[in-house]
Amino acid sequence: MNPKRLIRIILSFLILVVLLADNRQWIDLRFVRQLELIAYDIRLMATLPGGIDERIVIMDIDEKSLTEIGHFPWSRIVLAQMMDILFDYYKIKQIGFDVVFPEADGTSGLQVLQSLANGPLQGIHAYRTALEKLQPELEYDRIFGESFANRDVILGIVFNNIVDTTLGALPPPLASIDKKWTEKLPLVVAKGYTGNRPIHQQYAKTAGFFDNPLVDNDGIFRRVPLLQAYQGQLYESLALAMARNYLGSPSIEINVATSGGKAGKQADYTAVETLSIGDRYVGVDERIAALVPYRGRQGSFRYVSATDVLHKRVELKQLEGKALFLGTTAPGLVDLRATPIQNVYAGVEVHANMMAGILDGTIKQIPAYIEGYEPAVLLIIGLLMTLLIPLLSPVWTAMVSGGLAALLIGFNMWIWNKGLVLPIASHLLLITLLFILQMSYGFFIESRGKRALSKVFGQYIPPELVDELDANPQAISLEGQSREMTVLFSDIRGFTSISENLKPIELSQLLSDFLTPMTAVIHRHRGTIDKYMGDAIMAFWGAPLDDPYHQKNALLASMEMIQVLEQQQELFRSRGWPEIKIGVGLNSGTMSVGNMGSEFRMAYTVLGDAVNLGSRLEGLTKEYGATIIVSESIKQAVPEFEYLELDLVRVKGKDRPVTIYQPLGFSVELDKTVRSETKRFSQALKMYRQRDWDSAEREIFNLSSMNDGRKVYKMYLDRIIYFRNNPPADNWDGTFVYTTK
Repeated sequence: MNPKRLIRIILSFLILVVLLADNRQWIDLRFVRQLELIAYDIRLMATLPGGIDERIVIMDIDEKSLTEIGHFPWSRIVLAQMMDILFDYYKIKQIGFDVVFPEADGTSGLQVLQSLANGPLQGIHAYRTALEKLQPELEYDRIFGESFANRDVILGIVFNNIVDTTLGALPPPLASIDKKWTEKLPLVVAKGYTGNRPIHQQYAKTAGFFDNPLVDNDGIFRRVPLLQAYQGQLYESLALAMARNYLGSPSIEINVATSGGKAGKQADYTAVETLSIGDRYVGVDERIAALVPYRGRQGSFRYVSATDVLHKRVELKQLEGKALFLGTTAPGLVDLRATPIQNVYAGVEVHANMMAGILDGTIKQIPAYIEGYEPAVLLIIGLLMTLLIPLLSPVWTAMVSGGLAALLIGFNMWIWNKGLVLPIASHLLLITLLFILQMSYGFFIESRGKRALSKVFGQYIPPELVDELDANPQAISLEGQSREMTVLFSDIRGFTSISENLKPIELSQLLSDFLTPMTAVIHRHRGTIDKYMGDAIMAFWGAPLDDPYHQKNALLASMEMIQVLEQQQELFRSRGWPEIKIGVGLNSGTMSVGNMGSEFRMAYTVLGDAVNLGSRLEGLTKEYGATIIVSESIKQAVPEFEYLELDLVRVKGKDRPVTIYQPLGFSVELDKTVRSETKRFSQALKMYRQRDWDSAEREIFNLSSMNDGRKVYKMYLDRIIYFRNNPPADNWDGTFVYTTK
C-alpha cells in the first residue's frame, strides 16, 4: 500500500477512534454534545407547529395586576374571590398554580386582634365576644382553602435538591418506589420541599412540583422531570398533574426495559422508555424527564391579566371550559427561562407546553437503544469513508461526502417526524472531519487554543485575569471551596414594561448597549461575571483568583456602573428608548465557589447565605429609593466611604437582622452637609428604635425638608405615624421584617 495513503487511513482511524471514545465517555469532548444540542434546536425550530392552543390559558400576575391589586403575594381573601369568579362566573375547567403558599396570610389583622384579646384587652368580655363572631370572616387562609372544595384546583410545590429543609404540606404521593429502582435509575431525588399550608392542600384536588427543569450544558431548558422521588415516594410535576386531571385522572405506569438478568436475579441493564398515562404514552429519559414540546415563541397560549379576571373584564368565551395556569411575567416576580426558541421565556408557559404535549402526544422520545445506535452509525460512516475516499478524486470525495451527509439528514428528519430523537451531530462531524482531512492532506491543523481553565473562565473574567490564570494555573481550583468573597446583583427597574414597548431587535440592541458597558466596568474592577439573567447581572469578586480588596473593588464597580449608565442615557434617548434605572445589591461573606451543578451541566458559580443576602439587598433598592444598598460587612471593609444607614431588616430566609446602608462616595470628596446629614439621620434612627417618636419625627422631617429626594425619609415618617397608633411589641428592636423576596 502506498505509504501516503496509509498515513491518511491511520489519521482517519484516529479521528474515528476519538469520536467513538467520546461516545463511550472514555474521554470528554464537550463541544460534541454542544453541537448535538444545537442540532436538536435547529430541528425543533424547523418543525414548530405554531398557532394558539385554545384549551389552555395563562392567567398572568403582570405589572398591571400588581399595580391594581398590590404587591404579591396577595391577600388570600382576594385569591378566594378570584377562585369563585373563575369557577362560578367563568366556569373554567381547572386551574394550576405556578406559585406556592407556604406561609400564613397576615393581611386580615386577625393575629393582631388575637394578641390584643390575650393581652391589653384580655379582661374585656365584649371585645372577646365580638372577636369570636368576627374571627370566621378573618380566617383568610381557611376561606382560601375552602374555595378549592369540589373544584379542580392543582397547587404548586417546589422540591429542593440541595438542602433538606421542609415547609408546608405535600399532596398524597402517586406511588411508593422501591429503593432498588432509585439505585438503578438516576431519578431526580429531592432532599427537601416547600409545600402549601395544610388547610390549602386539604381542599385542593392535588399538587405538582414546578421550577425543577434540567438544564443542559449551555444553560438552555429543554427538558423537565415529570416525576420526582422524595423519601421513597413519587410525586408528579404541575404539568403532568394538570394533564392527568384534564383527562380524568388516569393511572400512571413507568415502562422500564431490562435485559441481561437471569431468572430470580436483577437485570444488568435498566432503561426507562416511556411513561404511560392511561392510554397515552409519553417519551421520557432515564430521569423520567421529557423534552418540552414547544409550540412556538412566547405567546403560544392566551394570556389574560389576573386583575382583569378579578374585575370580570375578560370575555366569558375566553375562559369558559379552559384549563388555567396562574403564573407571572412581572419583573419583580421573575420566572423566566432560556429556551431553544427564545432567550427570555416565561416559566409558566413551559408548563403549558408540557401539558399540551401530554394531551396531544407530541412529546418526542429519545429511545433507549440510542446507546448502541450512535456508535454503530459512527463505525459504519468511519469505515466507509476511511477505506473508500482515499481511492477517490477530490470531486468524487466531495460528492460522496455530501451525499452521505444528505442521506443521514433525511433519515434523521424522517425519524424526528415519527416522534423519535436520534443523534446526528457526531455523525455529521465525523463526515466533515474526514472530508477536511482527505481534502487537505499534509495540512492537518488542530489548534488546542487556550488552556482548559482559560476556556472555562474566558467569558466571565477580563483578559488580564485570563493571562494571570494562564501564567499561574495552580493558583486556582475548579473544586468547590469556601472563601471570603463579595457578590453583586444588579437589575433593571420596570424591564417588562420597557420590553413590551420595544421591537425584538430594539430590545436586543438595548440589552447589548446596557450589558456591554456594565460588564466592562465589572471587568475593569477585577470582577467575575457569574451569569446574565435576562436584564439582571450577577457578579462576584475573590475568585477564581484571590482578591484581598474584593469588597472595595466591588463597591467601586457598583458606583461606576451608576455613573456609566447615566452617560448611556443620552444614547438611549437619541434612539427613542426609555431611560433605564438599575438597583444594585452588594454583600460580602463566606461563600462556596467552584464548578457546581449536575452531571448534565456544570457552572463556575457561588452559593451560600451571603449570596442570597446580596440578592435580597438588590430587591430592597426599590423599597428605599436607593440605587445601591450594601451590608454591614461592606461598610466595615471600606471605611473610607460615607454611608447613609437605611434600616435594620430581617429579609426572607434569614433569622438574624442585618443593617443596610446606601454608599454615598469617598468621605473626603463629599460636602460637609452630606456627611452631617448621614450623622443626623443615624441619630434619628436611634431615637426611632428607642420609640422616641416625637424626636425622631422632628429630626427626620427636618432632613426631609432639606433633601426631599430621599424616599427613605418619607418611609420612616409613615412608619412613625403607624407605630403611634399601633405600638410595636415590647421586644421590638427596630427591625423591619420582609416576608417576600
